[in-house]
Amino acid sequence: MLLAVNAFVGALVGLERTVVPLLAGEVFGIASAAAVASFLVAFGPAKALGNLFAGRLSERVGRRRVLIGGWLLGLPVPFIVIWAPDWGWVVAANLLLGLNQGLAWSMTVNMKIDLVGPARRGLALGLNESAGYVAVGVMAFAAGAVAERTGLRPEPFYMGIAVVAAGTALSVLFVRDTASHVAAELRLVRARHVSADVPAAAVPALRQAFVDGTVRRRDLQALAQAGLMSNANDALVWALIPIVLLGRGIEIGAVALVAAVYPVSWGVIQIPAGWLSDRIGRYPLIVTGMLIQATAVAAFAPDLGFGGALLAALGLGVGTALTYPTLMAAVSDRAGPAARATHLGVYRFWRDIGTMAGALFAGIVADALGAGVAIGAVAAATAASGVVVALRLPRGS
Repeated sequence: MLLAVNAFVGALVGLERTVVPLLAGEVFGIASAAAVASFLVAFGPAKALGNLFAGRLSERVGRRRVLIGGWLLGLPVPFIVIWAPDWGWVVAANLLLGLNQGLAWSMTVNMKIDLVGPARRGLALGLNESAGYVAVGVMAFAAGAVAERTGLRPEPFYMGIAVVAAGTALSVLFVRDTASHVAAELRLVRARHVSADVPAAAVPALRQAFVDGTVRRRDLQALAQAGLMSNANDALVWALIPIVLLGRGIEIGAVALVAAVYPVSWGVIQIPAGWLSDRIGRYPLIVTGMLIQATAVAAFAPDLGFGGALLAALGLGVGTALTYPTLMAAVSDRAGPAARATHLGVYRFWRDIGTMAGALFAGIVADALGAGVAIGAVAAATAASGVVVALRLPRGS
């Protein structure tokens, strides 16, 4: 049930990955890369704040209520984009979309971790992220295909109306809360006297968890900055690459295929990646994945045509798949059951700040120095992020 819910969550954001960057220029006449990226500058912080408070809120009112609240915030999004008279409305829609993603996706993550227990966290998160990002890719391709035949709006967004209605109905009518599973894990931890970095029964204040995850604990800080760079790469591919490829003479349908291959490969490979991290540890997959991401991002810089862009997108999907569920599992490993949602919220806050940071950086640098320089700089920062993880995360993790 939760896999299905997260597929709908992913499909709603996938709807925008091909169409919205092209709306900026084709419908609203926006030429600046930084201005185009402004919708992600709205989306990223909104999702980050949703993530930050969702975990803490769910420990007070329950996961299911937060999930439903996320869907209610997402209901207006496709309608706003359809009727938007100017670009500011699209930016506002992405504020709501960010909150929807922060609350709803966070809850599918936490509820799956609640259900499976510590031995299968990597696999559970691999399944969750796979469902979400395969749906992102499928919807990105579908929206691009519809847009090529009918125009950039309103037709592609009719699919969004169906998605948000289905996700809301499924969550309201069928999803049950997982509080009893958290309580059972707490009893088990106490009975076995299992130690954790945060005591099993303690729920830290959000401020304390934020400081721990940001500056105080080197392991959590390393994981947070790696998540931030992964999402900065995602922002680059989302906001800038479709425009770059269109400028190189690649047609909208082919651009949609590149936009789809990246999240679909990312989604599918997360299942074996999460499973593998449960067996060999989180460290090797995170470090390797960050370096693969850096190489793949750099491959977008030269004009290698459609085939080269497709291979770069595939490589970036593979690298991201190795890191995405593994980073969240590594954070979960370092928190007790009662505090897990709060610590994951802090990690996911910094990870999704990467969407804003990547969009701002890529847009400003592309306007000033060209898209190739922006792409190369993001690739170098991603490689440096992998080195930070290698130095700060214990090898046996």
